Amino acid sequence: MKKTKLSLVIVGVLLLAGGCAPSRTETKSKQARAAERMIKASEGRLAPVYAPLAEQIVRDYKLADKGGIGIDLGSGPGSLIIELCKRTKMHWINADINPYFFPYFYKRAGEAGCSGRVSAVYADAQELPFRDNYADVFVSRGSYHFWDDKAKAFGEIYRVLKPGGVAFIGRGFADELPLELAKKIRAGHKMNYDKKEKAQELQARISQVNPCKKVRF
Repeated sequence: MKKTKLSLVIVGVLLLAGGCAPSRTETKSKQARAAERMIKASEGRLAPVYAPLAEQIVRDYKLADKGGIGIDLGSGPGSLIIELCKRTKMHWINADINPYFFPYFYKRAGEAGCSGRVSAVYADAQELPFRDNYADVFVSRGSYHFWDDKAKAFGEIYRVLKPGGVAFIGRGFADELPLELAKKIRAGHKMNYDKKEKAQELQARISQVNPCKKVRF
């Protein structure tokens, strides 16, 4: 039976500069600082984003009474997972390439009463450490632009999803988030890109995995 899977993608663009490979110590230091910055943002500027986005995902994909496994790819502090846990019965996995997020994530999950329904797994989007047909749902907000090989990452997501599974991959806000609040959150972030061009790029990447799937943008 062919898998039927849906990808909803609302993304921005971030250009990453190349350079010499850092030492192991430098990498750890950079990862720790990156985690600190993102945790601070998740508690401050980005805090209003997660609850309404979780509400939309749960509503759109009818997850409120659904069991099974959900994976948040590149979840970082896990703020979206915490909100999804509050609204579903699923077990949620924080799959991130930066393990410095995990102690904070487990602490937050415990405070929210979700510690029995979450896990954290070190994971590269292009080589996911999960078996085929493992997850019911993938979500990923804000990590897409970091994936070096996007077609390979989408292929991995498709491989890990169960038949009939869904994926919400992107960088956007919930439909119901007030426009003025969205503008305030975006302030200071230069994310200029052509929406039509980005949709075409994403469709091309997903078509490399499954020519029949279309991007909602």
